[in-house]
Amino acid sequence: MRLSRRQFLGATLGGGAIGVAGASYARWIEPGWFEVTHTAVKTGRGVGRDKVRVLHLSDLHASEVVPLPMIARAFALGLAERPDLVLLTGDFWTDRYHDFTRYGDVLRQLSAAAPTYAVVGNHDGGRWAGRTTGWPTLAPISRLLAEARIPLLFNESTALDVRGRPVELFGVGDLWAGDCHAPQAFAGHESRSAGERTLRLVLNHNPDAKDEFRNLDWDVMCCGHTHGGQVKLPFLGTPFAPVQDLRYVAGLNDWEGHQIFTTRGVGNLHGVRFNCRPEISVLELS
Repeated sequence: MRLSRRQFLGATLGGGAIGVAGASYARWIEPGWFEVTHTAVKTGRGVGRDKVRVLHLSDLHASEVVPLPMIARAFALGLAERPDLVLLTGDFWTDRYHDFTRYGDVLRQLSAAAPTYAVVGNHDGGRWAGRTTGWPTLAPISRLLAEARIPLLFNESTALDVRGRPVELFGVGDLWAGDCHAPQAFAGHESRSAGERTLRLVLNHNPDAKDEFRNLDWDVMCCGHTHGGQVKLPFLGTPFAPVQDLRYVAGLNDWEGHQIFTTRGVGNLHGVRFNCRPEISVLELS
């Protein structure tokens, strides 16, 4: 079928308009269009009828394209869910962020509302970040979290009581930085008996690090890093997801008798999201 010049120009301009509209949406609408999700997680640890509500946030990526007011808005949506516990799984900034005071004030909203714990991501500092555009050490992120009164778990664990239930948290360093040492985090912790009620939650930035935890006793691992793929395309899926195992790009998934939850994250890189909205994740442990 031959097209007239008018038909050709009309089709070309129409396609260009759709492309412009799609690009505008991906840049100016979806990155700030937060989705609050609720995921029921059955742990098999007899936590009782009441659910333990965990607010899981990751990949804040404070930067020019993810300003602090945008992050504060995400926090307000998450805290409106009245969580019992807040877990932050890394990538607090993208490059060498400097506004520690204002950022600390924003983060302190979380720690003032509920017990809040964090691990670092590949952008937060260390060997990987130092080779790119980030801080070469973890001193800046340690300072930020200390100002925000948020304990940093770096290959270590902590125990706490959440609504009368014993919970153990295990946090590790970043895989890409070569700092993920799961056995060190679990040192001194024996395997639990079948009837023990203690919940064991892992904070780990990159789901590709799961093999480090293969022979350890835990219930749920909370991860970020993937941004859910950030750009999700028809028929192609998530071709830009920065992980080797694409089974754990997003959501709750089983792995060798454990459960891994990967959140799509709050922020982004390069100011773009498409078909992959930023996520405020609420896990209801039951």
